[in-house]
Amino acid sequence: MEATGTHLGPLELVSGHWAVGDATRPDTHWVEFRPDGLHQHEPDSEGWSVPWSRIMTGIRLTWGKHSWNTNDRGMYTPKGMVAGRDGGWMHMTLRHPYEDHQLRFDQHARPYRAVDALRLESLLRQLTDEGKLHLLGDPEWVGRAVACLTGGRNSWLTQRALRRVATEAIATAGSGNL
Repeated sequence: MEATGTHLGPLELVSGHWAVGDATRPDTHWVEFRPDGLHQHEPDSEGWSVPWSRIMTGIRLTWGKHSWNTNDRGMYTPKGMVAGRDGGWMHMTLRHPYEDHQLRFDQHARPYRAVDALRLESLLRQLTDEGKLHLLGDPEWVGRAVACLTGGRNSWLTQRALRRVATEAIATAGSGNL
């Protein structure tokens, strides 16, 4: 884990914007946080966007090559790292029309600590619950939140502990510029 707070699991600061997945390699899938919503990047396409206002349930992360066989949310090593290198998915439910939706991302060469991936997911869920997902479109706000969530022990965390650390990160990051 870098002490600079430039990444949290699959979330990384790249050229001034935050992306989930490896945005630095050519021909990869990754998801960018923009002021207007999430933008899916993929090879040989301009991609597409999901406005913040359409996301109605907390975003969950799963790991694996295909979105349909990730119900178990992935596997982790005994040392607390995300196992497998097949990529990941951001799952959410959208409104108008209502639909389950997945955004794909390719993993970085570096391994992800399970605790960091769980903290990221908790932050995404809490922002959704509080109606504040739009804050993810502010790179400075995300940087402050990530700085609060990085580091620490890589040990088993309860849902209560994850909610608490996400609440603290949101409060510390402030109200944002959006």
